[in-house]
Amino acid sequence: MGVFVFLPLVLPLSAWPVARLAETRLHPRTATRLLTAVAVVMAVCSTLCLALLMVVGTAQLPGNPLPDGWSDPEVRAAVPHDEVAGRAAIPALAVVTAACARTLWRHRRVTRRARRALAGVPAPTVAVLPDDTPYAYALPGGRGRGRIVVTTALVAGLTSAERRALFAHERAHLTARHHRHLLAAHLAARANPFLRPLRTAVVYTAERWADEEAARAVGDRRTVARAIGKAALLAPRTPVPTVAALAATGPVPRRVAALLAPAPAARTWPSAFTSVGLAAWGAAAGALVSAMSSANSAVTLFLVLQAATPL
Repeated sequence: MGVFVFLPLVLPLSAWPVARLAETRLHPRTATRLLTAVAVVMAVCSTLCLALLMVVGTAQLPGNPLPDGWSDPEVRAAVPHDEVAGRAAIPALAVVTAACARTLWRHRRVTRRARRALAGVPAPTVAVLPDDTPYAYALPGGRGRGRIVVTTALVAGLTSAERRALFAHERAHLTARHHRHLLAAHLAARANPFLRPLRTAVVYTAERWADEEAARAVGDRRTVARAIGKAALLAPRTPVPTVAALAATGPVPRRVAALLAPAPAARTWPSAFTSVGLAAWGAAAGALVSAMSSANSAVTLFLVLQAATPL
């Protein structure tokens, strides 16, 4: 394996330029799907890399339950600097596991609380809560169902056309199941901090995707832009306790500017001979290289451990 075993840990460093190009030059729908897939692949690969290093590091500890052959010099030679890398991978993998588990637990806890709070509200799709704090979010439900939650304070601050734009925006979140993309991006950023630019980009592109769907449903991009701007101005400075998979606003000025510009092209995959295509193909190539490197490391280490295991 050599130094290539560390490649999945450092490849996410390319996330910043890839995310920047994709979120500004690709269609929001394409960018959200692409960046989420790249983040998940790179996160899984980097976590697998840590697991492989942990196996080598754990096998060298006294009193470990692993086969004695797994600590042979031939096995340790498969990983450069095995003593340092292997032992450091143990707490690193523990931190990654705890961070991802905490994110999942917090997501489920907030979702359950929101559903329990709305259990007595009879509205099947749109729940208007009597609250002086203006906010709105899409609450996902089981089997593709979900509800739009909005407060009376926010409804009172918008015109009828802007309210239609707001509901269309939140409905787009439910239809496209953006909470899954956002949760996957947050878990990927927990698994590897180098993937945080991808998480930020997915938050923005998911909102832009919903903005474009709302503009298509309402038929007026300026109305959607006004609704987004007013909702941001009315929103409290301290956000409502929730998780990003339920409510995410993204950079509002950029979203408003994008809505005031012409609609982006709906082409799903651009040509590789353009800057847009270079961003898309570069992201896909980086994810593929990371996956192949991790797979090669896993197979090689498995064969080494199999050869060192006594019959």
